Amino acid sequence: MPLVAANWKMNPNDAGDALDLVRGVLSVARGHADRVEVAIFPPFPWLLSISEVLAESGVKLGAQDCFWETSGAYTGEVSPAMLKGWCDWVIIGHSERRIVLGETDEMVAKKTVAALGCDMGVIMCVGDRIEQYEAGSSDQVVEAQVTAGLANCSADDSARLVIAYEPVWAIGTGKSADPEHAYRTMRLIRRVVGDLIGAGAAKKVRVLYGGSVNSSNVESFVELPLCDGVLVGGASLDAAEFAHIVKVTAEVYGHR
Repeated sequence: MPLVAANWKMNPNDAGDALDLVRGVLSVARGHADRVEVAIFPPFPWLLSISEVLAESGVKLGAQDCFWETSGAYTGEVSPAMLKGWCDWVIIGHSERRIVLGETDEMVAKKTVAALGCDMGVIMCVGDRIEQYEAGSSDQVVEAQVTAGLANCSADDSARLVIAYEPVWAIGTGKSADPEHAYRTMRLIRRVVGDLIGAGAAKKVRVLYGGSVNSSNVESFVELPLCDGVLVGGASLDAAEFAHIVKVTAEVYGHR
């Protein structure tokens, strides 16, 4: 089943606005629950109240990050053990964390295995910068990130693993990747995952596209043969826009 994930990033600032946003997409998400999985990733302060709204809805809840240790003297961090039970998913290795906060491939790998060890689903993000894209080194960059991020994973983890290809030059810029480039990169990701954990297990790993996804371009990505959904940023902060993305995705996969 395809996955449509809403990464709210550090938005919104008001708890009431956060709840209104969730309620605004619930009916559409429920109506297409048999064809698309929807997951919401709010900031940490809104997780508890949103979990209560999503209870029994079928819409999944996720965190935008976690630490790799279960507990300890790590001021400001949140462990996967704390999230387990009321969060189904966690995003790890988003480019904004890699670039702004200095997360390394090694840190992404440690977080990934920690979250999987707590029975959470993981959306691991990989992507190339504009200078790498223009230099023709996108494939090498993405392959290295996937290889490093999954270093401690096995075939047993495949059903809970999602890899999102998010070209850094397309995130928040309004410029999405050409579908042909996205397809070739997602095909590369599947090959690398197969080499790491086995071709059979790799078929269970879902691969998403992310990077300025909106209601106008989502169909061009979800109709690609190797695309299992989308990771949506800015467009997920508009309930009507995100609901339309869910609807289009459900329609595309309903005709496959």
